[in-house]
Amino acid sequence: MVTGKGAAEGFLAAHEIEAAAREGLGAMAVDGRRVLVLIPDGTRTMPMPMMFDILEREIGPRVAALDYLVALGTHAPMTDAQLSAHIGRPVVNGVADRLHSRIFNHRWDDPSAFATLGTIPASEIAAITNGRLSQDVPVELNRLVTEYDHLLICGPVFPHEVAGFSGGAKYLFPGIAAPGIIHFTHWLGALITSYEIIGTIDTPVRAVIDRAAAFLDVPVSLVALVTTHDGVAGLFCGDVHDAWREAARLSSRRHIVWVDSPFERVVSVMPSMYADMWTAAKGMYKMEPAMADGGEVIIYAPHVNEVSRVHGSLLDEIGYHCRDYFVEQWARFAHFPGGILAHSTHLKGAGTFDAASAVETPRVEVTLATSIPSERCDHINLGFLDHRTISPDEWPTELGHDTLLVPRAGEVLYRVGRPPD
Repeated sequence: MVTGKGAAEGFLAAHEIEAAAREGLGAMAVDGRRVLVLIPDGTRTMPMPMMFDILEREIGPRVAALDYLVALGTHAPMTDAQLSAHIGRPVVNGVADRLHSRIFNHRWDDPSAFATLGTIPASEIAAITNGRLSQDVPVELNRLVTEYDHLLICGPVFPHEVAGFSGGAKYLFPGIAAPGIIHFTHWLGALITSYEIIGTIDTPVRAVIDRAAAFLDVPVSLVALVTTHDGVAGLFCGDVHDAWREAARLSSRRHIVWVDSPFERVVSVMPSMYADMWTAAKGMYKMEPAMADGGEVIIYAPHVNEVSRVHGSLLDEIGYHCRDYFVEQWARFAHFPGGILAHSTHLKGAGTFDAASAVETPRVEVTLATSIPSERCDHINLGFLDHRTISPDEWPTELGHDTLLVPRAGEVLYRVGRPPD
């Protein structure tokens, strides 16, 4: 059963959000149980302070414990100061002020943090992925999931370059998963390509995520939000699969902009919540399907001075390339983590690689107007543009031109054509 409310236009008022959450949370069988809530980090638009207050008010008095785990994937851990700003309450040593709720960072890089739930056999993987991959996939999650009686996922849903749409069980895999399955799912998405997969509800990656989630022997519920920086368009509660699907359907209406013809040049202005290119790359992901062949995406983020605060050294080693560059030279790159290779292909976008001539031809040029030096951009195979030479107010923000400035890029997907009925 799914409860909630969505708006095809406009946004829900605060009292509508609270009423929808109250109804959905009230129907969840959590009384007397230890509940662990999976929440996003600061790289997602989300009214986390509001939702934290609602969860504490509506669930806190009913449960034996109410703690939180930030579903970081392989992002950097959040400090107490960052967590305090994130939830709207002071956090000291991982504990919310005046509450007993603990807030944990997912430690994807700590092997002792994981419990093995099972293995998806190679035969199933081959069937799910239509033969793209065939290998056993160990299902390992943060062992905190074994210490609670109920998991509650609370987070937004957006078009996503790896899974099609984010949210739902993706907060488990890769959100709180071990590196093995994180790298597997991301490389699977890269083989399909972001161009093909982004903004699609049913994907092989989502099928792997759902299959892995089936190994959990504790109940999992979902509060899925559809948000923009202007407000909340929807909130759905209930079964993790069904509530996510409702949110994904609404996201496909609220987070996809359909245009009549492709763009030749786009400036994606990245907000400060994207602190490095690992996250600011979404400025390319969300524009690629609407770009003309030979077009250019400029990622404008003067505040970004690092490729990746976690994975930068590996990206310096491999650079940014299209999928076929890696596939055609697999012996050179097979030992690199799949998630790193996937990020590389997602930012570079679709393209071709001729192994005989060693010539790579990207479909779209990607140029960084950041604080990453030109020498490093050249080293990692991306274009460079001095951000001081760009005047954002001189670029059109209205559709109907072959150029476009996207003022707050990274979450809204652009496509050419008409929305499906």
